[in-house]
Amino acid sequence: MIENKNISYFEGLNSLRFMAAFLVVMHHTETIRAKNALPNLNWLGLFKNGGNAVTFFFVLSGFLITYLLLKENFKTNTISIKTFYLKRLLRIWPLYFLLVFIGTILLPQAFLWLKINYEMPYTLGQVWHYFLFFVPGLVKFYYGNHFLEPLWSIGVEEVFYLIWAPLFYIFRKKNILNLLWTVICLKLTITALGEFWLKNDLMNYILSTFKFEAMAVGGLGAFFVFNQKGTIASHYLFKKEIQIPVYCLLISYLLFHSNINNIFWDLIFKTTIISQMLLNFLFLYLIISVSLVNDKWLFLRSKTLDFLGEISYGIYMYHMLIIFAIIQFLKPWLSNQNLITGTIVFYLILALLVILISAISKLTFENFFLNLRKKKEG
Repeated sequence: MIENKNISYFEGLNSLRFMAAFLVVMHHTETIRAKNALPNLNWLGLFKNGGNAVTFFFVLSGFLITYLLLKENFKTNTISIKTFYLKRLLRIWPLYFLLVFIGTILLPQAFLWLKINYEMPYTLGQVWHYFLFFVPGLVKFYYGNHFLEPLWSIGVEEVFYLIWAPLFYIFRKKNILNLLWTVICLKLTITALGEFWLKNDLMNYILSTFKFEAMAVGGLGAFFVFNQKGTIASHYLFKKEIQIPVYCLLISYLLFHSNINNIFWDLIFKTTIISQMLLNFLFLYLIISVSLVNDKWLFLRSKTLDFLGEISYGIYMYHMLIIFAIIQFLKPWLSNQNLITGTIVFYLILALLVILISAISKLTFENFFLNLRKKKEG
């Protein structure tokens, strides 16, 4: 059916973007509260989903990018690599490099001016090349925790975009499905070699962060949707009797993944490589089900959540700075609060500031570049 080859908007995905971004916010909040000896919820699985949320973003990116490339090739019989790069550049680079400027130049100077007792773990001279060439994850590997930690995943996505469009262009008249499975099998093979044989810390760190297999899984979902004859909702995989247990499994994992320890749970969710691939496919199922199966019991298609999803890139990028500011100015007060009061106040302030700053950033700074992209497309 032509409809599956001409989808212009996947409903509900903005809501999922926001939820994933806020899982990262919660993860970093509780980790930092624990490091500062504040009452925290760091022990509960729900608040330890930062890595899982980023994996979701990788699957989502692979799904959307691959679908757009399939659609472009179907309509024009080619792929404009130049246009592809321009779109990604104007969406991602402005905020990325703004945060690099803030975290490597502005903040160190501000700490000196304001006499804030905080020692930066790196200097600009030590790390500029990691940020410039989109491998910011190596900053954490070599220098430890820092304000710009969330940028590691942006670097991964940029590298993926850099290689994906040319690969797609080369394979577009062959079998894209073979390309997707090759990426998955190759990455898993190299990961297994690193895990069980090579034992090199740097290599294993790179392999664990460059989750191209998650993006390729998203690509498999895009290929499935694009080539599906008939509506996705009519497929047996998305009937209620399948959806409900899959959702229950995924929700249980996100809520309690670090709190359950038994042989069956560990076999499903803590087996090297296999468990991560299962999670990738669970996220893919969620993406397709939410966006293309029109079930009224799904509450994810609301204007509020859609707006929060629109600013989720900013939420993801700014939140570490805001968490630090709250700790810096309110730590004495927070230290004297119980877990419930401290948590409620912390998250109210954090949510207000991160949403406000992200909205302002989107409406003023990011939209300027997005409008340039629209002019180029027009």
